[in-house]
Amino acid sequence: MVELVTFGETPIRFSPPDSERVEMAREARMYADGIESNVAVATAALGTEVLWLSKLPDTAIGRNVVHQIESSGAGTAITWTDDPESRQGIVFRESAVQPRESRYWQDRASTAAATAEPAEFPIETVQESQAVYTALSTAVLSEGVTTTAEALLRAGGSSGAVTAVDLDYTPGLASSEQFGDVFERLSDEVDILISSETGVRDVLGETGRVRELTNTLSAVYDLQIVVLRREEGSAAALHDTPGTNVIHERESVETDTVDPTGARGAFTGAFLHELIQGSDTSSALNVAVATAALAETTPGPFLNKSGDEIETIVDNVRENSGT
Repeated sequence: MVELVTFGETPIRFSPPDSERVEMAREARMYADGIESNVAVATAALGTEVLWLSKLPDTAIGRNVVHQIESSGAGTAITWTDDPESRQGIVFRESAVQPRESRYWQDRASTAAATAEPAEFPIETVQESQAVYTALSTAVLSEGVTTTAEALLRAGGSSGAVTAVDLDYTPGLASSEQFGDVFERLSDEVDILISSETGVRDVLGETGRVRELTNTLSAVYDLQIVVLRREEGSAAALHDTPGTNVIHERESVETDTVDPTGARGAFTGAFLHELIQGSDTSSALNVAVATAALAETTPGPFLNKSGDEIETIVDNVRENSGT
């Protein structure tokens, strides 16, 4: 049985090697890089039965996306379209070291995913799952895909699944106001909010320290769990339960970063995997921080793990955070 369903667009990301500038590059690596599919791959690597839902153009590039995801262990359920007006989303990423900053260019107008409709996906599978996850970077693509994300979250939630949404603010894709408007629309269907600290400030206009933010978000949007991740890798989570409204904080793990692009999907995938397996919020956060750190040690957006690597890093997380 499928334990987790994720829904979202996955663009192809082109990244020149090393820290080469896009404008000077003569070659680039192709990555299927969407937060929902990255989460699906991470949870599959950890042992969760997962299904990634999306709509893609029936082209060589669309099929490349599916091949990358399926070969990494995640299941897929794809609605294919041969409409020439529905294209594959593309992202360009230029990695850099200080003082130069890494940069993204979004080319995701008129994508196939933006034309998605609820009837194009296996609603019964969604209803039978334990958790449903999507991100605002998909939901902001069009009014239709917002409706589809809302319908999938409602279908899962009404049948007892835990529903999770990633704020995933993506400059250059839509304005912060658009992200905020879409979250307001989806919020009634959301149990778990996952975001960066800066994303909450930019999109929802909330202020205060992380501990204050988790409390505010939980109260304003009636959320069961709020998870906020800082840029350096530390994180905090609040599980809103009567009498045990405790905020858990975890320090980051020192890492020699090879590629930071896999950390966010690995973090969220590990957190959801642990919840599905019955772990409490505190334990899930330990594993999430550890898994994100591991993901940064390999190139590309997918989690690659071997043996008990994560368990060893979890021990470091506990020691650094005094848990």
